Amino acid sequence: MHKNQPLLFSIIFLLFLGWTSNAQEKLLHPKNEFRGVWIATVVNIDWPKTAQDGVAKEKADYIATLEAYKKLNYNAVIVQIRSVGDAFYPSELAPWSRFLTGKEGQAPNPYYDALAWMIEEAHTRGFEFHAWLNPYRATFDLNKQQLSPTHDIFKHPEWMIEYAGKIYYDPALPEVQEHLTKVVKEVVDKYDIDAIHFDDYFYPYTVPGKTFNDNASYKKYGAGLSLADWRRANVSNFVHTISTTIKASKPWVQFGISPFGVWRNKSQDPKGSETQSTSNYDDLYADPVLWMDQKWIDYIMPQLYWSMNNPRASYSKLVKWWSENSNNTALYIGHASYKIRGDADKSWNYLTEIPTQIDYARSFKKVGGSAYFSAKWFTDKNFDIVRLLEENQYKYPALPAPVPNLKHVIIDTPVVTEFAQDSLKYRFTIKDPLNTKVRYMVLYGADHISKIDINDARQIIDKVVVRQDTGDILISATAAKMNPYKACAVTFIDYFANESTPTIIDLKKPFKIAYPNQPNENR
Repeated sequence: MHKNQPLLFSIIFLLFLGWTSNAQEKLLHPKNEFRGVWIATVVNIDWPKTAQDGVAKEKADYIATLEAYKKLNYNAVIVQIRSVGDAFYPSELAPWSRFLTGKEGQAPNPYYDALAWMIEEAHTRGFEFHAWLNPYRATFDLNKQQLSPTHDIFKHPEWMIEYAGKIYYDPALPEVQEHLTKVVKEVVDKYDIDAIHFDDYFYPYTVPGKTFNDNASYKKYGAGLSLADWRRANVSNFVHTISTTIKASKPWVQFGISPFGVWRNKSQDPKGSETQSTSNYDDLYADPVLWMDQKWIDYIMPQLYWSMNNPRASYSKLVKWWSENSNNTALYIGHASYKIRGDADKSWNYLTEIPTQIDYARSFKKVGGSAYFSAKWFTDKNFDIVRLLEENQYKYPALPAPVPNLKHVIIDTPVVTEFAQDSLKYRFTIKDPLNTKVRYMVLYGADHISKIDINDARQIIDKVVVRQDTGDILISATAAKMNPYKACAVTFIDYFANESTPTIIDLKKPFKIAYPNQPNENR
């Protein structure tokens, strides 16, 4: 193939979208879009870069990752805080992770609560913080000498099943489900997270010649079900329990799952996708369609880690399948940035693969955004693709929309009681609203009050975290950001990600608030 052909195909594809779309500008620069990145901590994939890094270096590296994705206009981080029965926070339920401190069970020195700190730094930069846990994986290998005496392997060996060089919690045991629910509840109760996130690890991926030996549990709890149906029921019951536990504690905290990209193959089920692949339902005993039907999850993020036209499982066919088969949840797409220039499928050698995938996903109304595995692939390499995204798909900021189950109208409108500016800062004082728990305020700018349009991503100036204790809300923006504008608007974003009606200020006249006639289409 001629080296420029993939680029030519991408251009033709984009032109096709332009001809068929009624709102090409919104397609290219959506105001509301989830843009997330997984920050993997297991075996120090992304962060900390090594288990021997000191606290100062690991903090600097985490902030550098946030700043890189802030510059790229991302708005969510999915941070792995439990990967192998461990914790990136102080807990009686799990030892400190060796991937954080170099030795399992050993606290950071100098001491800090890594999770609380990471959440604060993410929120300061306008990111949602999704706390990513691997519930069932207990170890990454069979070397028990590196584990803490307080690890569940030693405290509850009867919970464990060894399989293909790793050790797993037995998903069937009521005691295991109760313990893992406590793990999730502790994080939700103690920390100011925006979501609990599970990935694709439920029952382990099949390894030829190996057997996941849960015979004793099946004999005790099988209740006449087939082995496959019983395993799926174990996972589904756990997902349901986690969902109800989260909402009972903090209703605004989302529960999201990123399953393997194929539910079932059409050869296994006429409702399945045109793929020839491992599947959630038949191989991992996970049924994401059921979870959506029952409204147990707030968003689903299938890992569509294939190229656009992969013959066994194509990204394009799977985006279409998930858009047609998702319901009751937000739908985001998981992208394989780790495959760029490193996969047997040579489509990943072309810098247009990821941009084309984004544009294609945006052509489906149900797709509300994307996430990328994993963070290091856009911070340590692939800067030519990063530049493409900066100049095109992610040129302007975007706000995550509220997930379907959390949408509502914010009654309060910001009441700006004071506005002042000098050569360094623009400062706003906003009356504490009566009915809204405010997470962020968003600043918009235009060259006249009549041109303010909060549905235009190009007008977003900044998203500012609100630390609402008592009294008025105080926010500021640098003069460098504000000086180009003659008018600005401010809105509330609540903890459920809903946005209020704007309040508009003419920056070139004596302080006076203008209330627009236009409705907020994003509510």
